[in-house]
Amino acid sequence: MENVFRYLEFNIKSTQICHTYLKHTSFIKTRSIMKNLFICLLITLVSCTPSKEEKIAVISSKIDGNYVIEDILIETEKDVFISGIVVRNKEDLHPKPVILQHTIYVRDRDVNTLKHAVDKGYIGIITYSRGKYKSPNKIFPYENEATDTYGVIDWISKQKWCNGKVGMYGGSYNGFTQWAATKKLHPALKTIVPAAANRPGNGLPMENNVFINPNYEWAFLVGNNKTLDTVVGNDRQRFRNMQFSWWNSGSAYQKMDSIDGTSNAFFQRWISHPSYDEYWQRMIPYKEEFAKIDIPILTFDGYYNDSQCSNLYFHRQHYKYNKNAENYLIIGAYDHFGSQKGGRKQLRGYQLDENGLINPLEITYQWFDYILKNGQKPIILKEKVNYQVMGTNTWKASSSIDAMRNETLKLFLTASKSGEYFQLVKSQQKELKPLTQTIDFKDTETSNNNNSYPDPIIENELYPTNGYTFISKPFEKDTYISGSFSGELIFSINKKDVDVGVTLFEVLPNGKLFHLSEYIGRASYAKDETTRNLLTPNELFTFPFSNTRLISKKLQKGSRLLVIVDVNRNPFAQLNYGTGKEISEETIKDASEPLKIEWFTDSYIKIPIFKI
Repeated sequence: MENVFRYLEFNIKSTQICHTYLKHTSFIKTRSIMKNLFICLLITLVSCTPSKEEKIAVISSKIDGNYVIEDILIETEKDVFISGIVVRNKEDLHPKPVILQHTIYVRDRDVNTLKHAVDKGYIGIITYSRGKYKSPNKIFPYENEATDTYGVIDWISKQKWCNGKVGMYGGSYNGFTQWAATKKLHPALKTIVPAAANRPGNGLPMENNVFINPNYEWAFLVGNNKTLDTVVGNDRQRFRNMQFSWWNSGSAYQKMDSIDGTSNAFFQRWISHPSYDEYWQRMIPYKEEFAKIDIPILTFDGYYNDSQCSNLYFHRQHYKYNKNAENYLIIGAYDHFGSQKGGRKQLRGYQLDENGLINPLEITYQWFDYILKNGQKPIILKEKVNYQVMGTNTWKASSSIDAMRNETLKLFLTASKSGEYFQLVKSQQKELKPLTQTIDFKDTETSNNNNSYPDPIIENELYPTNGYTFISKPFEKDTYISGSFSGELIFSINKKDVDVGVTLFEVLPNGKLFHLSEYIGRASYAKDETTRNLLTPNELFTFPFSNTRLISKKLQKGSRLLVIVDVNRNPFAQLNYGTGKEISEETIKDASEPLKIEWFTDSYIKIPIFKI
């Protein structure tokens, strides 16, 4: 009986479409009226006659110029409803490929992106996360996207106006949802085009198992209502004050929302999963599941994208488990939004090369035409990895991220000074002298690892720190860094855990500092992100790190590399007191004994070099 009522509702709605269309159309000639009545009849037949498999309500419809715009509510499984918008060409009723966006962000401008898809010869659809827009369900960021996107695509594939091919695109959260859709790959999904994709659990709200704070206010932005709470979510001063109040109070990290004065259920939910456990793993493909992803993929990213480690995780894992993967990468000097929009001429004080700016949306539709319509491959895709070399005004291409380099420069830390900094040298010193760093967690007047974030990209001087700074000899000729730096830190501590930061700069011939890359990570998860393994106090520990920001840049002749090694301790991330207890529960009461860390000089970093 329910299906009968739905069928009647569909036809009533479609009649309303026709009525609205004729009411707002001034036709004089009968022939024109009949033509448009026929168009309305076709719209009714194509869009509103449900098959047995359909679970759909068109809850509002209108005609806007050449577009048919429908609000939809899809029941993807029992009592789960996903809402969205469909835009089609009102005159062209032939089945077409569908371009889908799936997002937690509900914005007034969304329909314009769907009209753009129609203008390109596609059906445009945007669907919203469970609980958003007109969905009656509860909102749970990240958690249900893998199953919900499958249900959405399944419904799309059964519509008469779909030719059985679906492509997805979008950035940030929308990039994540595309990877979520590949966890159980629907046969109709033919390609995805993620940009700056988030990886829940080890990109945001954590980075290498260290909780960082940007997602705190984001929870209010996306979770407070059916659209976006921009008033609360964008109140940066409120949340900055909250972070410093927490820092100065010495309270547990889990008390952050008590300090703010408003409970944050999502924050509490996330920090209850400090390991990359099943909670996070079920949101996206994990390990061998990447092997099953056999569709072509185009990825956009930026050297200064905050979520770069997340986005490139997907790319790397895809190739790790599927040697025959077809996953293309385009990356340049862009930040999080530039990776999606194509960047801007000046980024945090750095002037982009003239050819560094691209149009990701244009390239995306070239890609869709290539995959979904047998068109030409986008001309920028020379190889699987296509990257802009900063400072050269050129693009290069390689078969993989590893192939971006053809040489590795290994540099060891030393206890010998070169001016105000310690030396960074090619050969390990025979005598391994430790450099001792002491941190009093009770001292909230000072903080550590404050040079990590690349804003500005070019600096005149370093922010003061009691961490250790190492500098190399000048390069004798122009040299090209190309890839992600890595290394091993050898140290001992008097506690059971510590969070570490490593930051890489180029010291320009004029003395200015150019931020190249950075890393933060937790020692107890350094060898396994899924399981915490506490350190033994006062014993040597080897800390391998590799999940750093990728970059490609010409290092000028006379430039030097500068590396800062420090403890990550500041108001912008979770504070690890090193007791071995659950870190979100630690307080300043656990800071009775200062942290003593000895950095040993058999520690090293590896710089990826492309030698011409």
